[in-house]
Amino acid sequence: MVPKSSSPKRSMSLEDIAARAGVSRSTVSRVINNETYVSEHTRRQVLAVIEQVGYAPNPAARALATQRNNTIGLVIPQVPLVLFEDPYYFPTLLQGISRIANAHDFALVLSLGDSDMDEARFARRIIANRLLDGAIIASAAPDTPLIPRLLEADMPFVLVERPGQESDRISFVTIDNVEAASHVVRHLIALGRRRIGLITGHLANTDAQDRLKGYRQTLDEAGIGADNNLIATGDFSYRSGYDGMRALIERRVDAVFASNDITARGALQALHDAGRRVPDDVAVIGFDDLPTATQVTPQLTTVRQPIEEKGAQAASILLDFIEHGCTTACRVVLPTELVVRASCGAASAQVRKAS
Repeated sequence: MVPKSSSPKRSMSLEDIAARAGVSRSTVSRVINNETYVSEHTRRQVLAVIEQVGYAPNPAARALATQRNNTIGLVIPQVPLVLFEDPYYFPTLLQGISRIANAHDFALVLSLGDSDMDEARFARRIIANRLLDGAIIASAAPDTPLIPRLLEADMPFVLVERPGQESDRISFVTIDNVEAASHVVRHLIALGRRRIGLITGHLANTDAQDRLKGYRQTLDEAGIGADNNLIATGDFSYRSGYDGMRALIERRVDAVFASNDITARGALQALHDAGRRVPDDVAVIGFDDLPTATQVTPQLTTVRQPIEEKGAQAASILLDFIEHGCTTACRVVLPTELVVRASCGAASAQVRKAS
């Protein structure tokens, strides 16, 4: 004789939780969705019942009720080869974003561009992704069609650099790249350097544009003048640092400002291969203060920027938009510091506020 199978256990509902906690269904819903107008005592009471019975909200039902999927995107319209050459910057940025997303029970989706990408199609794909409640955009070109399309679609988003368009309508988190670059050049001038070269980042990026601007302005203000022959165009890569430094060696520079630490490492290798001493013959300063800055010889003087904090601030602003319906554009400029080590020829282990 085959025993009768027991009926499947019924999933707990909001009504069940409400009955056990002695509150209304709407109160349980407000607690689950982390809404206001619930006393701390009642919130703890409901959460205790939820923990006791192991209740998990139905994702589809929750999305229908809140008109949200509790999912945000990190969108990087960047060639993956360049992106992953730097094993620290983007993972550190991602760490800051995910810390805030996890604290708010939001999932995080990563979307990358590629070298053969049609940018307009990429923009349409991001907007058509109904999974996303909002997006954080990193390393977007100033003229990317993604930004006006996001504005037109009324999709919440935050940039992690200065926008190149519609700046009065866009929320962003950045650093003062102009002042940070200016601090680098002033430091090199104070050390007696006069033929100061620059290896730029990718000039479709506003960070790279602003670092070039700070470099030019400071040389002009010092009466030295910016010499276009001492500017090598790069793209934030190791290779562009190496090639740019080889060219600048021929132009007899006595110092080089590299637009990021990866580029600076390429420059250091080029100087080593050419038999030039750092900092005796050529001083070198980078940007970012990645862990690799202390793993090279000599240790790299560089601008420290709060990469993880940029990601965390951007995520906090975005989630404020999504959860509370904020519409006012928010702009955050975080401080940087010049970390002085051996590669510039000054005393090591000093940290100086850059902005």
